[in-house]
Amino acid sequence: MMPMMPSASRLLMVTTAVLAAALSSCAPRQQQRGTVVTSTTNFSSVSFYPSETGLAWTYLPEGDVSTEAPYVVKQLGPTVFNGIPVLAAQMTGRGAEQTWYRTVDNSGVKLFGMRKPGVTISLNPAWQEAPAVGAWKVGLSWEGNSQITVSDDAGKVQANGTLKYRYDVQDYRQVKTPAGTYNVWVVTRQITDTVGGLFPAAQQYWFTPYVGDVRTPEALLMTGRNFTSKVGGK
Repeated sequence: MMPMMPSASRLLMVTTAVLAAALSSCAPRQQQRGTVVTSTTNFSSVSFYPSETGLAWTYLPEGDVSTEAPYVVKQLGPTVFNGIPVLAAQMTGRGAEQTWYRTVDNSGVKLFGMRKPGVTISLNPAWQEAPAVGAWKVGLSWEGNSQITVSDDAGKVQANGTLKYRYDVQDYRQVKTPAGTYNVWVVTRQITDTVGGLFPAAQQYWFTPYVGDVRTPEALLMTGRNFTSKVGGK
């Protein structure tokens, strides 16, 4: 007997649940001992917004012990998403797998979409995740709106909606983390959407130029990376 296909509403509920799990901190599960990425890879240069192919970071949820399995974020390199040349970055670990599709240059970082197995989210216009390289300062803010399209692997649209976001740079300070001491920009991200609340309403992250996210919007703390930086980190 052929299995029954879920209704559109049921599929949307599953889609939302899957994405919410990937985009928020997960409760620790029993895992094998994790391996922390260390600075062993040689790169000729690392950009202000690190995006060179092969760069990698390891993260743990705040409060986890160092022996827990980490999440690994890796820059996969150039690809095409919805006909647009982009850079792909992927997070894996603890059963999670998610890929982001972005453009990165001196004008900032723009997110065009993301994918998990079975689910693709497209954003139009692209979501401005970070400002121009020279724009950073305490008090800086930016905001925008994007249309969201949720599709399955066959390309069938399962949901449409809108996304509204706002970022506020609140502070610049030094923090100590499992990966070392860094000077970070403290940023609050606020998001609302009409597709079941795919993203938490408000999140804070820490960014260091030439290093990346020291604390991600999902409350993951960096524990290691496979490259060194001449600027930003100690």
